[in-house]
Amino acid sequence: MDLAVRSHLPLFSTSFTSKSPKVKVFTVKCSSVPLSSDGAATGLVERPWKVADARLVLEDGSIWRAKSFGASGTQVGEVVFNTSLTGYQEILTDPSYAGQFVLMTNPHIGNTGVNFDDEESKQCFLAGLVIRSLSISVSNWRWTETLEDYLAKRNIMGIYDVDTRAITRRLRQDGSLIGVLSTEESKTNEQLLEMSRTWDIVGVDLISGVSCKSPYEWVDKTGTEWDFNSSGRDGETFHVVAYDFGIKQNILRRLASYGCKITVVPSIWPASETLKMKPDGVLFSNGPGDPSAVPYAVETVKEIIGKVAVFGICMGHQLLGQALGGKTFKMKFGHHGGNHPVRNFRNGRVEISAQNHNYAVDPASLPKGVEVTHVNLNDGSCAGLAFPQRKLMSLQYHPEASPGPHDSDSVFGEFIQLMREERQKV
Repeated sequence: MDLAVRSHLPLFSTSFTSKSPKVKVFTVKCSSVPLSSDGAATGLVERPWKVADARLVLEDGSIWRAKSFGASGTQVGEVVFNTSLTGYQEILTDPSYAGQFVLMTNPHIGNTGVNFDDEESKQCFLAGLVIRSLSISVSNWRWTETLEDYLAKRNIMGIYDVDTRAITRRLRQDGSLIGVLSTEESKTNEQLLEMSRTWDIVGVDLISGVSCKSPYEWVDKTGTEWDFNSSGRDGETFHVVAYDFGIKQNILRRLASYGCKITVVPSIWPASETLKMKPDGVLFSNGPGDPSAVPYAVETVKEIIGKVAVFGICMGHQLLGQALGGKTFKMKFGHHGGNHPVRNFRNGRVEISAQNHNYAVDPASLPKGVEVTHVNLNDGSCAGLAFPQRKLMSLQYHPEASPGPHDSDSVFGEFIQLMREERQKV
Protein backbone atom coordinates (compact mmCIF):
# COMPACT_ATOMS: atom_id res chain seq x y z
CA MET A 1 0.00 0.00 0.00
CA ASP A 2 1.28 3.45 -0.94
CA LEU A 3 0.62 6.13 1.64
CA ALA A 4 0.95 9.82 0.80
CA VAL A 5 0.39 12.43 3.49
CA ARG A 6 -0.01 16.08 2.61
CA SER A 7 -0.70 18.99 4.94
CA HIS A 8 -2.17 22.29 3.82
CA LEU A 9 0.03 24.02 6.42
CA PRO A 10 3.52 23.41 7.64
CA LEU A 11 3.80 20.90 10.42
CA PHE A 12 5.94 23.34 12.38
CA SER A 13 5.43 27.07 12.53
CA THR A 14 7.55 29.75 14.09
CA SER A 15 4.55 31.84 15.04
CA PHE A 16 1.21 30.91 16.47
CA THR A 17 -1.57 33.48 16.30
CA SER A 18 -5.18 33.32 17.19
CA LYS A 19 -5.89 33.25 13.50
CA SER A 20 -3.85 30.06 13.00
CA PRO A 21 -6.13 27.12 12.26
CA LYS A 22 -6.42 24.57 15.01
CA VAL A 23 -7.21 21.77 12.55
CA LYS A 24 -4.80 20.64 9.87
CA VAL A 25 -6.13 18.86 6.81
CA PHE A 26 -4.29 15.78 5.49
CA THR A 27 -4.74 14.03 2.19
CA VAL A 28 -4.19 10.25 2.27
CA LYS A 29 -3.72 8.43 -1.01
CA CYS A 30 -3.85 4.60 -0.98
CA SER A 31 -3.12 2.16 -3.77
CA SER A 32 -3.09 -1.66 -3.70
CA VAL A 33 -0.22 -3.91 -4.76
CA PRO A 34 -1.04 -7.30 -6.36
CA LEU A 35 -0.04 -10.40 -4.38
CA SER A 36 1.17 -13.78 -5.63
CA SER A 37 -0.38 -17.09 -4.60
CA ASP A 38 1.96 -17.42 -1.59
CA GLY A 39 1.10 -13.96 -0.29
CA ALA A 40 4.28 -12.25 -1.50
CA ALA A 41 3.98 -8.83 -3.09
CA THR A 42 4.73 -8.63 -6.80
CA GLY A 43 6.08 -5.73 -8.72
CA LEU A 44 8.34 -4.73 -5.84
CA VAL A 45 12.02 -5.22 -5.16
CA GLU A 46 12.77 -8.88 -4.36
CA ARG A 47 12.87 -9.69 -0.66
CA PRO A 48 16.35 -10.22 0.80
CA TRP A 49 15.17 -13.48 2.41
CA LYS A 50 13.75 -16.71 1.03
CA VAL A 51 10.02 -17.35 1.39
CA ALA A 52 8.32 -20.69 1.97
CA ASP A 53 8.23 -22.53 -1.36
CA ALA A 54 7.88 -26.19 -0.35
CA ARG A 55 5.40 -28.46 1.39
CA LEU A 56 5.77 -31.66 3.37
CA VAL A 57 2.44 -33.49 3.37
CA LEU A 58 2.15 -36.45 5.75
CA GLU A 59 -0.27 -39.32 5.42
CA ASP A 60 -2.04 -38.23 8.63
CA GLY A 61 -3.23 -35.14 6.74
CA SER A 62 -0.86 -32.60 8.27
CA ILE A 63 0.76 -30.06 5.93
CA TRP A 64 4.07 -28.37 6.77
CA ARG A 65 5.19 -25.29 4.85
CA ALA A 66 8.95 -24.89 4.53
CA LYS A 67 11.77 -23.43 2.46
CA SER A 68 13.54 -25.61 -0.06
CA PHE A 69 17.22 -26.21 -0.75
CA GLY A 70 19.01 -28.73 -2.93
CA ALA A 71 16.89 -30.23 -5.71
CA SER A 72 13.34 -29.29 -6.72
CA GLY A 73 10.37 -31.45 -7.65
CA THR A 74 8.15 -33.95 -5.85
CA GLN A 75 9.33 -36.98 -3.89
CA VAL A 76 7.62 -39.59 -1.70
CA GLY A 77 9.22 -41.47 1.19
CA GLU A 78 8.99 -42.66 4.78
CA VAL A 79 9.75 -39.93 7.33
CA VAL A 80 12.11 -40.94 10.16
CA PHE A 81 13.95 -38.81 12.72
CA ASN A 82 17.66 -39.03 13.53
CA THR A 83 18.98 -37.81 16.90
CA SER A 84 22.66 -37.49 15.90
CA LEU A 85 24.30 -34.18 16.72
CA THR A 86 26.98 -34.56 14.03
CA GLY A 87 27.71 -36.73 11.01
CA TYR A 88 25.03 -35.53 8.60
CA GLN A 89 27.21 -36.37 5.61
CA GLU A 90 27.62 -39.98 6.73
CA ILE A 91 23.83 -40.10 7.14
CA LEU A 92 23.25 -38.68 3.67
CA THR A 93 25.46 -41.33 2.08
CA ASP A 94 24.29 -44.31 4.17
CA PRO A 95 22.46 -46.61 1.70
CA SER A 96 20.28 -47.89 4.56
CA TYR A 97 18.25 -44.66 4.27
CA ALA A 98 17.00 -45.50 0.77
CA GLY A 99 13.34 -44.58 0.42
CA GLN A 100 13.31 -42.37 3.53
CA PHE A 101 13.16 -38.69 4.43
CA VAL A 102 15.62 -38.10 7.27
CA LEU A 103 14.56 -35.46 9.79
CA MET A 104 17.45 -34.21 11.92
CA THR A 105 16.42 -33.37 15.49
CA ASN A 106 19.59 -31.30 15.95
CA PRO A 107 18.38 -27.88 14.78
CA HIS A 108 21.54 -26.45 13.17
CA ILE A 109 22.74 -28.36 10.10
CA GLY A 110 25.30 -27.52 7.41
CA ASN A 111 27.83 -25.53 9.43
CA THR A 112 30.70 -27.95 8.67
CA GLY A 113 29.96 -28.27 4.96
CA VAL A 114 30.81 -31.54 3.22
CA ASN A 115 33.99 -33.27 2.12
CA PHE A 116 34.70 -36.37 0.09
CA ASP A 117 36.54 -38.21 2.88
CA ASP A 118 33.43 -38.65 5.05
CA GLU A 119 31.21 -40.33 2.48
CA GLU A 120 29.92 -43.83 3.23
CA SER A 121 29.03 -44.64 -0.38
CA LYS A 122 29.43 -43.20 -3.85
CA GLN A 123 26.02 -41.51 -3.88
CA CYS A 124 23.08 -40.37 -1.76
CA PHE A 125 20.23 -42.87 -1.55
CA LEU A 126 17.85 -41.13 0.85
CA ALA A 127 14.67 -39.49 -0.47
CA GLY A 128 15.26 -36.13 1.19
CA LEU A 129 16.53 -34.16 4.18
CA VAL A 130 14.35 -32.24 6.68
CA ILE A 131 16.03 -29.75 9.04
CA ARG A 132 15.15 -26.81 11.25
CA SER A 133 17.92 -24.35 10.39
CA LEU A 134 20.25 -24.34 7.38
CA SER A 135 23.58 -22.77 8.25
CA ILE A 136 24.33 -19.64 6.21
CA SER A 137 28.09 -20.13 6.60
CA VAL A 138 30.60 -22.97 6.69
CA SER A 139 33.47 -23.23 9.17
CA ASN A 140 35.60 -26.36 8.87
CA TRP A 141 39.13 -26.84 7.60
CA ARG A 142 38.16 -29.96 5.62
CA TRP A 143 35.09 -28.63 3.80
CA THR A 144 35.03 -28.58 0.00
CA GLU A 145 31.38 -27.78 -0.70
CA THR A 146 28.28 -26.39 0.99
CA LEU A 147 25.48 -28.75 1.96
CA GLU A 148 23.05 -26.95 -0.35
CA ASP A 149 25.30 -27.30 -3.41
CA TYR A 150 26.09 -30.90 -2.49
CA LEU A 151 22.42 -31.92 -2.46
CA ALA A 152 21.61 -29.98 -5.62
CA LYS A 153 24.35 -31.77 -7.58
CA ARG A 154 23.05 -35.14 -6.38
CA ASN A 155 19.39 -34.33 -7.06
CA ILE A 156 18.38 -34.69 -3.40
CA MET A 157 15.59 -32.53 -2.01
CA GLY A 158 15.88 -30.71 1.29
CA ILE A 159 13.68 -28.38 3.34
CA TYR A 160 14.35 -26.08 6.30
CA ASP A 161 12.53 -23.56 8.50
CA VAL A 162 10.06 -26.26 9.50
CA ASP A 163 9.10 -27.25 13.05
CA THR A 164 11.15 -30.44 13.31
CA ARG A 165 10.35 -30.77 17.01
CA ALA A 166 6.62 -30.94 16.37
CA ILE A 167 7.08 -33.46 13.57
CA THR A 168 9.33 -35.60 15.77
CA ARG A 169 6.69 -35.65 18.51
CA ARG A 170 4.15 -36.78 15.93
CA LEU A 171 6.42 -39.59 14.71
CA ARG A 172 7.10 -40.74 18.27
CA GLN A 173 3.38 -40.80 19.01
CA ASP A 174 2.04 -42.25 15.75
CA GLY A 175 5.11 -44.03 14.38
CA SER A 176 6.94 -43.49 11.10
CA LEU A 177 4.74 -41.82 8.50
CA ILE A 178 4.79 -41.72 4.73
CA GLY A 179 5.22 -38.20 3.40
CA VAL A 180 5.44 -36.30 0.14
CA LEU A 181 7.87 -33.42 -0.31
CA SER A 182 7.11 -31.01 -3.13
CA THR A 183 8.17 -27.64 -4.49
CA GLU A 184 5.62 -27.80 -7.34
CA GLU A 185 2.80 -25.30 -6.82
CA SER A 186 0.81 -27.02 -9.58
CA LYS A 187 0.16 -29.99 -7.30
CA THR A 188 -2.66 -29.53 -4.80
CA ASN A 189 -2.48 -30.59 -1.17
CA GLU A 190 -5.12 -33.21 -1.91
CA GLN A 191 -2.99 -34.73 -4.67
CA LEU A 192 0.07 -34.89 -2.44
CA LEU A 193 -1.96 -36.43 0.38
CA GLU A 194 -3.25 -39.09 -1.99
CA MET A 195 0.32 -39.91 -3.03
CA SER A 196 1.33 -40.36 0.59
CA ARG A 197 -1.57 -42.70 1.29
CA THR A 198 -1.09 -44.92 -1.74
CA TRP A 199 2.69 -45.50 -1.38
CA ASP A 200 4.21 -47.99 1.05
CA ILE A 201 7.73 -49.03 1.99
CA VAL A 202 6.81 -52.31 3.69
CA GLY A 203 7.46 -55.38 1.55
CA VAL A 204 9.57 -53.48 -1.00
CA ASP A 205 13.00 -54.83 -2.02
CA LEU A 206 15.22 -51.80 -1.54
CA ILE A 207 18.47 -53.77 -1.37
CA SER A 208 18.66 -54.47 -5.10
CA GLY A 209 18.71 -50.74 -5.81
CA VAL A 210 21.71 -49.99 -3.60
CA SER A 211 23.88 -53.11 -4.04
CA CYS A 212 26.88 -53.27 -6.35
CA LYS A 213 26.35 -55.00 -9.71
CA SER A 214 29.52 -57.10 -9.84
CA PRO A 215 32.23 -58.33 -7.42
CA TYR A 216 35.25 -56.16 -6.60
CA GLU A 217 38.22 -56.16 -4.25
CA TRP A 218 38.44 -53.62 -1.41
CA VAL A 219 41.89 -52.61 -0.16
CA ASP A 220 41.57 -49.18 1.53
CA LYS A 221 42.21 -49.08 5.27
CA THR A 222 41.32 -46.46 7.84
CA GLY A 223 43.60 -43.46 7.22
CA THR A 224 46.63 -43.29 9.49
CA GLU A 225 45.50 -39.96 10.95
CA TRP A 226 42.18 -41.56 11.98
CA ASP A 227 43.25 -45.10 12.85
CA PHE A 228 42.90 -46.38 16.40
CA ASN A 229 42.79 -49.61 18.38
CA SER A 230 45.73 -51.02 16.40
CA SER A 231 47.25 -53.00 19.26
CA GLY A 232 46.98 -56.77 19.18
CA ARG A 233 47.00 -57.11 15.37
CA ASP A 234 49.59 -59.75 14.49
CA GLY A 235 49.61 -59.28 10.72
CA GLU A 236 47.66 -62.48 10.01
CA THR A 237 45.49 -62.15 6.89
CA PHE A 238 41.95 -63.47 6.49
CA HIS A 239 39.86 -63.56 3.33
CA VAL A 240 36.37 -62.14 3.88
CA VAL A 241 33.55 -62.15 1.34
CA ALA A 242 31.28 -59.17 2.07
CA TYR A 243 27.71 -59.24 0.77
CA ASP A 244 26.73 -55.75 -0.29
CA PHE A 245 23.16 -55.13 0.87
CA GLY A 246 24.01 -51.41 1.06
CA ILE A 247 27.38 -51.65 2.76
CA LYS A 248 29.04 -48.61 4.32
CA GLN A 249 32.61 -48.01 3.26
CA ASN A 250 33.85 -47.58 6.81
CA ILE A 251 32.91 -51.19 7.58
CA LEU A 252 35.24 -52.25 4.79
CA ARG A 253 37.98 -49.91 6.01
CA ARG A 254 37.83 -51.34 9.52
CA LEU A 255 37.99 -54.93 8.25
CA ALA A 256 40.96 -54.02 6.05
CA SER A 257 42.66 -52.33 9.02
CA TYR A 258 42.29 -55.57 10.95
CA GLY A 259 44.19 -57.41 8.23
CA CYS A 260 41.38 -58.74 6.03
CA LYS A 261 41.52 -59.28 2.30
CA ILE A 262 38.01 -58.33 1.19
CA THR A 263 35.94 -59.38 -1.81
CA VAL A 264 32.65 -57.46 -2.08
CA VAL A 265 29.85 -59.27 -3.92
CA PRO A 266 26.32 -58.22 -4.99
CA SER A 267 23.26 -59.06 -2.91
CA ILE A 268 22.17 -61.72 -5.43
CA TRP A 269 25.57 -63.47 -5.50
CA PRO A 270 25.00 -67.27 -5.20
CA ALA A 271 26.13 -68.91 -1.99
CA SER A 272 27.76 -71.67 -4.02
CA GLU A 273 30.05 -69.16 -5.72
CA THR A 274 30.98 -67.66 -2.36
CA LEU A 275 31.90 -71.05 -0.92
CA LYS A 276 34.02 -71.80 -4.01
CA MET A 277 36.22 -68.85 -3.00
CA LYS A 278 37.00 -70.71 0.26
CA PRO A 279 36.80 -67.58 2.42
CA ASP A 280 37.74 -67.52 6.08
CA GLY A 281 34.58 -65.59 6.82
CA VAL A 282 31.49 -63.98 5.31
CA LEU A 283 30.07 -60.58 6.23
CA PHE A 284 26.41 -59.80 5.67
CA SER A 285 26.20 -56.02 5.61
CA ASN A 286 23.75 -53.32 6.56
CA GLY A 287 21.04 -52.34 4.10
CA PRO A 288 17.67 -50.61 3.70
CA GLY A 289 14.12 -51.75 4.12
CA ASP A 290 12.22 -54.85 5.14
CA PRO A 291 14.20 -58.11 5.53
CA SER A 292 11.02 -60.06 4.71
CA ALA A 293 11.02 -58.43 1.26
CA VAL A 294 14.28 -60.16 0.24
CA PRO A 295 13.69 -63.94 0.63
CA TYR A 296 16.53 -64.61 -1.82
CA ALA A 297 18.96 -63.04 0.65
CA VAL A 298 17.60 -65.18 3.50
CA GLU A 299 18.14 -68.32 1.41
CA THR A 300 21.73 -67.25 0.69
CA VAL A 301 22.37 -66.80 4.40
CA LYS A 302 20.87 -70.24 5.14
CA GLU A 303 23.24 -71.90 2.68
CA ILE A 304 26.33 -70.26 4.17
CA ILE A 305 25.85 -70.37 7.95
CA GLY A 306 27.53 -73.31 9.60
CA LYS A 307 30.12 -73.65 6.84
CA VAL A 308 32.33 -70.60 7.55
CA ALA A 309 32.54 -67.90 10.20
CA VAL A 310 29.75 -65.35 9.70
CA PHE A 311 29.27 -61.76 10.90
CA GLY A 312 26.03 -59.83 10.32
CA ILE A 313 25.53 -56.08 10.76
CA CYS A 314 22.09 -54.39 10.83
CA MET A 315 20.25 -55.89 7.84
CA GLY A 316 22.70 -58.79 8.01
CA HIS A 317 21.71 -59.29 11.66
CA GLN A 318 18.01 -59.43 10.70
CA LEU A 319 18.65 -61.83 7.81
CA LEU A 320 20.56 -64.13 10.15
CA GLY A 321 17.63 -64.04 12.56
CA GLN A 322 15.23 -65.12 9.82
CA ALA A 323 17.65 -67.72 8.45
CA LEU A 324 17.82 -69.31 11.92
CA GLY A 325 14.04 -69.59 11.97
CA GLY A 326 13.28 -66.41 13.90
CA LYS A 327 10.92 -63.58 13.07
CA THR A 328 11.47 -59.87 12.45
CA PHE A 329 8.99 -57.07 13.02
CA LYS A 330 8.63 -53.41 12.07
CA MET A 331 9.32 -51.04 14.95
CA LYS A 332 7.12 -48.06 15.75
CA PHE A 333 9.64 -45.43 14.68
CA GLY A 334 12.91 -47.37 14.60
CA HIS A 335 16.34 -46.46 15.89
CA HIS A 336 18.16 -43.67 14.08
CA GLY A 337 20.95 -41.81 15.82
CA GLY A 338 24.45 -41.78 17.25
CA ASN A 339 23.58 -41.91 20.93
CA HIS A 340 21.88 -45.25 21.60
CA PRO A 341 23.07 -47.08 24.75
CA VAL A 342 23.56 -50.83 24.34
CA ARG A 343 24.46 -53.34 27.05
CA ASN A 344 27.00 -55.97 26.09
CA PHE A 345 26.05 -58.98 28.21
CA ARG A 346 29.37 -60.69 27.59
CA ASN A 347 31.48 -58.09 29.37
CA GLY A 348 28.82 -56.11 31.23
CA ARG A 349 29.75 -52.83 29.57
CA VAL A 350 27.44 -50.22 28.09
CA GLU A 351 28.38 -49.06 24.60
CA ILE A 352 27.22 -45.82 22.99
CA SER A 353 26.23 -46.88 19.50
CA ALA A 354 25.17 -45.51 16.12
CA GLN A 355 21.98 -47.12 14.87
CA ASN A 356 19.80 -46.96 11.78
CA HIS A 357 17.04 -49.53 11.39
CA ASN A 358 13.26 -49.80 11.36
CA TYR A 359 13.09 -53.57 11.91
CA ALA A 360 14.22 -55.82 14.75
CA VAL A 361 14.60 -59.52 15.53
CA ASP A 362 12.15 -61.08 17.98
CA PRO A 363 14.43 -63.02 20.36
CA ALA A 364 11.53 -65.15 21.62
CA SER A 365 11.19 -66.65 18.14
CA LEU A 366 14.80 -67.85 17.91
CA PRO A 367 15.73 -71.52 18.40
CA LYS A 368 17.60 -72.89 21.40
CA GLY A 369 21.33 -72.28 21.34
CA VAL A 370 21.07 -68.73 20.01
CA GLU A 371 22.42 -66.26 22.55
CA VAL A 372 21.26 -62.63 22.81
CA THR A 373 24.58 -60.86 23.39
CA HIS A 374 23.47 -57.22 23.29
CA VAL A 375 20.29 -55.33 24.15
CA ASN A 376 19.23 -51.75 23.45
CA LEU A 377 18.75 -50.02 26.80
CA ASN A 378 16.19 -47.55 25.44
CA ASP A 379 13.53 -50.15 24.66
CA GLY A 380 15.02 -53.57 25.47
CA SER A 381 15.11 -54.71 21.84
CA CYS A 382 17.61 -57.30 20.63
CA ALA A 383 20.87 -55.65 19.52
CA GLY A 384 23.19 -58.63 19.06
CA LEU A 385 23.24 -62.41 18.59
CA ALA A 386 25.72 -65.27 18.73
CA PHE A 387 25.39 -68.97 17.88
CA PRO A 388 28.77 -70.62 18.49
CA GLN A 389 27.61 -74.00 17.11
CA ARG A 390 26.86 -72.32 13.76
CA LYS A 391 29.95 -70.07 13.80
CA LEU A 392 28.05 -66.80 13.67
CA MET A 393 27.75 -63.46 15.41
CA SER A 394 25.76 -60.31 14.64
CA LEU A 395 24.98 -56.75 15.76
CA GLN A 396 21.90 -54.62 15.11
CA TYR A 397 23.98 -51.43 15.09
CA HIS A 398 27.12 -50.00 13.46
CA PRO A 399 30.40 -50.98 15.16
CA GLU A 400 32.42 -49.08 12.56
CA ALA A 401 30.85 -45.75 13.57
CA SER A 402 32.48 -43.65 16.28
CA PRO A 403 29.87 -42.10 18.58
CA GLY A 404 31.35 -43.53 21.77
CA PRO A 405 33.85 -42.80 20.18
CA HIS A 406 35.12 -46.36 19.62
CA ASP A 407 33.10 -48.44 22.06
CA SER A 408 32.13 -51.20 19.64
CA ASP A 409 35.16 -51.40 17.34
CA SER A 410 36.52 -54.43 19.21
CA VAL A 411 33.78 -56.55 17.64
CA PHE A 412 35.88 -56.67 14.47
CA GLY A 413 38.60 -58.28 16.58
CA GLU A 414 36.04 -60.82 17.79
CA PHE A 415 35.20 -61.66 14.17
CA ILE A 416 38.92 -62.09 13.47
CA GLN A 417 39.18 -64.44 16.45
CA LEU A 418 36.18 -66.43 15.23
CA MET A 419 37.85 -66.90 11.83
CA ARG A 420 41.15 -67.76 13.49
CA GLU A 421 39.51 -70.49 15.57
CA GLU A 422 37.88 -72.00 12.49
CA ARG A 423 41.17 -71.90 10.61
CA GLN A 424 42.92 -73.72 13.45
CA LYS A 425 40.25 -76.44 13.44
CA VAL A 426 40.94 -77.09 9.77
